Amino acid sequence: MIWIDTIIQGVLLGGLYALFAAGLSLVFGIMRLVNLAHGDLIVFAAYLILLLVSLLGLSPFLAATIAAPIMFGVGWALQRHVLNRVLGPDILPPLLVTFGLSVVLQNALLEGFSADSQRLPAGEIATASVQMGGLNLGVLPLLTFASAILVIVGLNQLFYRTELGRAFRATSDDAVTAGLMGIRPERIFATATAIAMLVVTLAALYLGMRANFDPNIGPARLIYAFEAVIIGGLGSLWGTLAGGIIIGVAQTVGAAINPEWQILAGHLAFLIVLLIKPRGLFPRAVD
Repeated sequence: MIWIDTIIQGVLLGGLYALFAAGLSLVFGIMRLVNLAHGDLIVFAAYLILLLVSLLGLSPFLAATIAAPIMFGVGWALQRHVLNRVLGPDILPPLLVTFGLSVVLQNALLEGFSADSQRLPAGEIATASVQMGGLNLGVLPLLTFASAILVIVGLNQLFYRTELGRAFRATSDDAVTAGLMGIRPERIFATATAIAMLVVTLAALYLGMRANFDPNIGPARLIYAFEAVIIGGLGSLWGTLAGGIIIGVAQTVGAAINPEWQILAGHLAFLIVLLIKPRGLFPRAVD
């Protein structure tokens, strides 16, 4: 039962990592943009929620509903006015710009909030649990995992069942041809990043309620997100969920064996998957 509980806790932890990675996967799948500031944007959203909670006395969930449209606007403006200018066949300019954005965000948060660790007040939900098959499962981890599944389902429905999704797929396949058909690639890219920021806000909400955060943890969140995306296969949203689960299970099993091995076990699982399946578990088909 101890090992079963360890694996289940790892699966639930994987839901949080999938939320970290879903927005990154969406943006990469549409515009092949590797956003090195993704982890710092998650931390930025967590501080935005914390600010709304502190100033307005709101619950974190209500504060997140206010922060979400703000982050949507931030993502749209960032892509429309900054990142679109550096997109092209050369991947180096976007990497340099997003790396610079990461440095700016970290230092701005340090100036505004100091290096002290913060946490969102989760209230009773932080310690609430339910009995399932003789195991005590936390309500907050269950809610996180359920949210991750809903996000993946929602993004897939958006991508494959809507007119906007068709524009996403057309632009991803060939932006020049899509432009000739009346699609504005720069607007499509901005919309994709804006939607990714909605997912970032949700990830920030659960990050802030489940663990302490500070301005310097963004790069570590980025690594988990990258590993989940690469394990699942670049551009595969369900693969991203699978990648998050693999990392989460590896970390909880590693921690059960030796607490010092938790982070290392996740990275080793990533390397093992890459050795076996270099393109990830569920790579997008190439026409």
